[in-house]
Amino acid sequence: MTSTVRRTATLLLGSTALIAFGTSAAFAQTPAPKAAAPAAEPESDTAEIVVTGFRASLEAALNLKRTSVGAVDAIVAEDIAKFPDQNLAESLQRIPGISIQRDAGEGRAITVRGLGAQFTRVRVNGLETVATSTDGASSNRDRAFDFNVFASELFSSIVVHKTAEASLDEGSLGAVVDLNTGNPLAGKAGLRGALSVVGSYNDLSKKLGPRVAGLLSWRNEDGTFGASFSAAYSKVKTLELGNNSVRWAQARFDSVNGAPCFTTTATSGIGSPNAGGVYTVGRNAACDQAALAFHPRIPRYGEIGHDRERLGLTGSIQFEPTTSTKISIDGLYSRFKEAREEKWGEVLLRTLERPIDVVNPVYDANNNMIAATLNDVYVRTEHYLRQSKTDFYQIGGTWDQQLGDKFRFTLLLGASKSNADIPVETTILFDDRDAQGYSYDYRTMATPKLTFGTSVTDPTVFQLAEIRDRPSNVTNKFRTAQLRTEWDVVEGFTLKAGAVYRRFNFDTVGFLRDTVVCGNGGTSLVTSTSGTIACSPSALFGATAIYGFPVTAALSETFNIGNGGQPAGTTSSFLIANLPAAAAFTGLYSRTPTVDAGNTRSVTETTKGGYLQVDVKGDLFGLEYAGNAGIRYARTEQSSTGVLSGATVTVERSYEDWLPSFNVAFYPSRNFIIRGAIAKVMTRPSLGNLTPGGTIDGFNFRITYGNPQLNPYRATNFDLGAEWYFAPGAILSVAGFIKKVESFPISQAFTATYASTGLPREALPTSSPAYINFDPNQLYTITANVNGTGATLKGVELALQLPFSTFIKEGFFKNFGLLANATFIDSSATYNVQGPATVPGGGLTNAVRTATLFGVSKKAYNATLYYDDGKFSTRASASYRDRYIDANSGTGNVFEGYGATWNVDASIRYKFTDWMELSVEGTNLLDTYRYRYTDFDADRNYENNHFGRTILFGARFKM
Repeated sequence: MTSTVRRTATLLLGSTALIAFGTSAAFAQTPAPKAAAPAAEPESDTAEIVVTGFRASLEAALNLKRTSVGAVDAIVAEDIAKFPDQNLAESLQRIPGISIQRDAGEGRAITVRGLGAQFTRVRVNGLETVATSTDGASSNRDRAFDFNVFASELFSSIVVHKTAEASLDEGSLGAVVDLNTGNPLAGKAGLRGALSVVGSYNDLSKKLGPRVAGLLSWRNEDGTFGASFSAAYSKVKTLELGNNSVRWAQARFDSVNGAPCFTTTATSGIGSPNAGGVYTVGRNAACDQAALAFHPRIPRYGEIGHDRERLGLTGSIQFEPTTSTKISIDGLYSRFKEAREEKWGEVLLRTLERPIDVVNPVYDANNNMIAATLNDVYVRTEHYLRQSKTDFYQIGGTWDQQLGDKFRFTLLLGASKSNADIPVETTILFDDRDAQGYSYDYRTMATPKLTFGTSVTDPTVFQLAEIRDRPSNVTNKFRTAQLRTEWDVVEGFTLKAGAVYRRFNFDTVGFLRDTVVCGNGGTSLVTSTSGTIACSPSALFGATAIYGFPVTAALSETFNIGNGGQPAGTTSSFLIANLPAAAAFTGLYSRTPTVDAGNTRSVTETTKGGYLQVDVKGDLFGLEYAGNAGIRYARTEQSSTGVLSGATVTVERSYEDWLPSFNVAFYPSRNFIIRGAIAKVMTRPSLGNLTPGGTIDGFNFRITYGNPQLNPYRATNFDLGAEWYFAPGAILSVAGFIKKVESFPISQAFTATYASTGLPREALPTSSPAYINFDPNQLYTITANVNGTGATLKGVELALQLPFSTFIKEGFFKNFGLLANATFIDSSATYNVQGPATVPGGGLTNAVRTATLFGVSKKAYNATLYYDDGKFSTRASASYRDRYIDANSGTGNVFEGYGATWNVDASIRYKFTDWMELSVEGTNLLDTYRYRYTDFDADRNYENNHFGRTILFGARFKM
């Protein structure tokens, strides 16, 4: 029986663009493989299939997957200027094998088949690029792509290539992701447009922000010329509320339950309270137990405010004077601005445990001092502000040319620039350095009770003790030239060859205005000749010295935490600095900044290469097949510059990679496909690890060196999968994969004195305890990256796409459908780690530990239940990501990472007319907390924050 498929205008820039993208500039880098087997849908008993809206976008993506030889997944916009989710990363998590990392409650980076964002290459309209924004700590100084830079409405599709081909850009162990904007020649003739107006409300911040997107597109009647322009703007204010420990650590205290822990000698006499003396192991069991147990370093509750603004513009001009020639020019601009403001009330145990008296400590089975009362503690309140802006520019041109019936080429030229600027990153601190009666209780690890025993709302208790400002900039530039050719030698045999030139420039620079305030009872700053404020140890910690400026009402403001998940009894109001007043009072911004050597570096990479690939299709003993085989060559020339011991150092190197690949698809029937792939792949080392200089942490006594001689990550990938297209718009699939990583850079740590490094005191941050109380014999944890022995990752993906019309032919329920996928991954890598000290006051212990690869969750699930009758549609989506580690930790903790999370989103849309639609959407409906831990085994609380629910309501219009 013949089926008729009626499509609506909702596919103007969706499925039409994808199905026809073999000659589209937006996809010039990744032309669609020719179907090697009949692509007809299975026989159906219905006379007509109506495909509209969300269902239509699913079918378009499925068609692309079905006609590809390699493992490909896609997401297609339902309509012009309307993507299925409010964030590109959140859309990507619907694809099997993809998980996301969130920042400020929205998706920022992706993990593909267990490999983190740095292993995924992203191309915008065929051009590889890096888009950089800021996260909780700083700008992204790596190869990872920040999806939150762009408004999702600017894109018509995302295509994810999970297996490598010789004709596909190298640099990925995980996937190559193509982001594609409009394609004006794929639409109907005449002028078309769409406008979306949405309000975004966050129930935690209680703020409403606008989200507006529009598109205009025109094509002439002959289909030889087309142009489109789109714009998207949004402004949103969200809050992040919760607690943070800034890791846990071991240290010796002044006394435990009244028993002194230090003596003037090893055998007699009690040392002075709070300072000096000798600690003798074994003299006091309570002191030893407290010293070897882990305690929170900076226990605190607070608020992080995110004020974000996005503006995105795209433009495309396409000219097709003949059926053999097509010229396209695509441009994209995005501006992402954020003001991040943090407010914390905390106790600074970190490196300041020596004067603290511990009362009634409570220990758990994981060697944690989970509760205690502390006297003589360093109470601190912190007010932080970072203003950042990322400008992204890209321009690209494509010339597609057919020469005769059998030969064609594509010439692609383009450039992009991502400029992430942080002009202000200010912290102003109030201190009370001898507070009494502070208590913490982490018996409920995720939501501790933190109680201050003395007033934290009285200005006279505090001193304005420290000011910091750390402006910085990260700039990434790409320039690309690529030639691709195809020759249909005979039926079923195509030869492909190409050449590529890419130049990538990464530059980051950082500055410091970190200062410690010595008031000496007056109103002027004590300034050294180097331009920093210097305090002697006696001025800071002496019994009679006056430290800092007295805090007044004019310099301060009272902050209330709100709903941070804190239990009853937690101190929820405290005094913080009024940033404008305190900055003006200290003259912060008029001070000349010094260069932050550890964050000033650059890398220049030039890649030259080419590929040769053969595409075949035919039948073997009656079994239809399609496949490709080829080899890609890449020569990488790298120049890394950094600051080492005050001197600028540049290291140059080059290396070559030969990357063979093989993909095959067998078609036992027209509805069943078996796919297999083998490929050599590589990812170049992390940019931060290539620096020939280093960074020094004077708070945690850590030194980290880069290594410009790091080898790339190199691996062999094996993939095998099966797909059953058992009904129109339906698929059941399973895929298995193995990634054998032959080279895997790892960090290697050891302990040594500061003097042994040869670094001067001036290399330390001037506001750090290490600088203030400089001791050349202080032990430091020194970490360097070295070439490791490799790792193994293997996993399975399961996916189901099921329109209920497959088995329900009539009635209400036939308009429902289900999307579901699950990914299971097992991975193993060997790391050099530093575990706990085994002797009070002793150094950390070096160990070798086997664990999962960083960023790998063992389990991930996604499911979407939808209803779509062409007029009314609704869907609910749930995603689960299992616990995972993402880094080596510090201060004796072994690994750190994030706990398991569930996220639930939903939307409702109603189409009143062909030109107007109303919608209501909700994201993070469970108001999921993000739990971060330090130490994989002990599961110590690093942070536990929530971001609130976001409700979006609005209307769409089109012509």
